[in-house]
Amino acid sequence: MTDYDTIWRMQDEIRTVVNAVLGECIWNLSYNDRRMAIELELTQYLEEEEVDMLINQFPVPADYDGVGSKGTKFVFYM
Repeated sequence: MTDYDTIWRMQDEIRTVVNAVLGECIWNLSYNDRRMAIELELTQYLEEEEVDMLINQFPVPADYDGVGSKGTKFVFYM
């Protein structure tokens, strides 16, 4: 069973970090039930150093997920 309360709290933490570090630049922040992970896509493309810096700011483990149609993507496994 999916714990939506935990997912919503994690999404709020992720949104807070992105807004604090990069400003309002979230294109998509959603839970993917098939992957059992939260997916984040930004509205901008980040350089490798910026990706590493942002990943280190998240309070939950994050992985670089490649480049999406609008910007850099990250995944947060539950």
